[in-house]
Amino acid sequence: MTEKYTIGVDYGTESGRAVLVSLENGKEIADQVTPYRHGVIDEKLPGTEIDLGYEWALQHPQDYIEVLENSIPSVLQKSGVNPDDVIGMGIDFTACTMLPIDENGEPLSNNPEWKSNPHSWIKLWKHHAAQDEANKLNEIAEQMGEKFLPRYGGKISSEWMIAKVWQILNEAPDIYEKTDRFVEATDWVTSKLTNSFVRNSCTAGYKSIWHKRDGYPSKEFFKALDSRLENLTETKLRGDVVSIGTRAGELTEEMAKLTGLNAGTAVAVGNVDAHVSVPAMGVTEPGKLVMTMGTSICSMLLGEKEEEVEGMCGVVEDGIIPGFYGYEAGQPAVGDIFAWYVDQAVPEYVKKEADIEGIDVHQLLERKAASYKPGETGLLALDWWNGNRSVLVDTDLSGLLVGMTLQTKPEEIYRALLESTAFGTREIVDAFHTNGVEVNELYVCGGLPHKNKLLIQIYADVTNRPIKVADSIQTPALGAAMFGAVAAGAVNGGYDTIIDATQKMARIKDEVIKPIPENVAIYEKLYKEYATLHTYFGRGENDVMKRLRALRSAAE
Repeated sequence: MTEKYTIGVDYGTESGRAVLVSLENGKEIADQVTPYRHGVIDEKLPGTEIDLGYEWALQHPQDYIEVLENSIPSVLQKSGVNPDDVIGMGIDFTACTMLPIDENGEPLSNNPEWKSNPHSWIKLWKHHAAQDEANKLNEIAEQMGEKFLPRYGGKISSEWMIAKVWQILNEAPDIYEKTDRFVEATDWVTSKLTNSFVRNSCTAGYKSIWHKRDGYPSKEFFKALDSRLENLTETKLRGDVVSIGTRAGELTEEMAKLTGLNAGTAVAVGNVDAHVSVPAMGVTEPGKLVMTMGTSICSMLLGEKEEEVEGMCGVVEDGIIPGFYGYEAGQPAVGDIFAWYVDQAVPEYVKKEADIEGIDVHQLLERKAASYKPGETGLLALDWWNGNRSVLVDTDLSGLLVGMTLQTKPEEIYRALLESTAFGTREIVDAFHTNGVEVNELYVCGGLPHKNKLLIQIYADVTNRPIKVADSIQTPALGAAMFGAVAAGAVNGGYDTIIDATQKMARIKDEVIKPIPENVAIYEKLYKEYATLHTYFGRGENDVMKRLRALRSAAE
């Protein structure tokens, strides 16, 4: 029998990649990354002199289509696989990455009449300019005793759908009025592939306050936010919410020509990058925290009941694996922090040294930082360079570095920044574990675990838990491909459930990163100091970070 394959397309922050995967064992046959031509739009709208404000992050919808157009034909060509043997495909996305579309399903930013308005564009997950709306939403929800609030750790994030929609209504009511629907980018691209629009239960549950049993919050709640939002869910958020793992539709003739696949190929319902990584790493039971590590970290965990955990991004029934409650938490900057330091703050002599040795600056700093013992740098940092997602849920917080002297070296700062992100993860682990959702071991995937061994050892030591690493550097794409296999079904050579797909296709490395006891003891002391700073600056005792932001805004 001819071997069968699926394709997973993973849409990240800076690029999208397609991976062709064997259904027999999950082996990746070919992959192709396509950088977004417009990247992250955070200063000016493309082709204009229109400035964006602080905390804005937009993207161009055509970049997403170019990923399909470039990456899928490339993996077919590289592999020599016949499109007849590709039985399904799935996509995953960063979330909440949302956009307004018209009645024809086209982004408003494609319309010459509206493209000069920033609110007509895609708002990337890390668009934080809706923080005022998020603050008001949380305040009103708490006043009204809304039962959905504890399911999201007590706060709805500015990164999510409702806050972003409300910002559009407040700042660009004409765009709001012209919008037929506000949609997740993962659902929009899926609709372009199939010419059929459905909303996936994953982003609806985690990012749009939708509940499998209760649906969306009441009309009364939305009216309390703003009378113009009263009918939001039945108008501009309308659309069937479909369970992950089901078939969204089939590839259209138009998209078949674009991608080189056959028309009629099964297309899975859209999903989220971190969430699809869980089955791709073979995790189908509680107690295992799966972290997708890249520019940020999204942390996923399975549970058998619905618990209230401070600062979690949400708990959704069947949100990750059917039959379990899926918990999400995260950190909005990890790799982004290290990249900021290298790009903006590392001395020129360090870059020259890396050039001479023919290695990346990160590699040089990692090697030098590894020569230090825990605590030896005398430094401690808070990992809030892009705000805090869990457990404080506050994008108005900012980074902090303590302990520098005239003798402080760049590699010492680099190590402190690595450690700060591990401490942030420890906060998340402790929040879950002490609230009845066990975390016994960590699983990591994404680019960082394969690039920075020191980082992973620090995480093991700080959390005092063993860590298993994905065998694939494209784990989300593998997970999306697995859901594509489920969309195709066993009758077509795929699988009927994601559990079945996991048993055959999931892959992790044999090596386990274990905590080093002497490091654990020192990091326990450092973590207590981190926790003190975390409380002091993060829980209102000293709001200097927010006052500084206010002064910056006033000076614009």
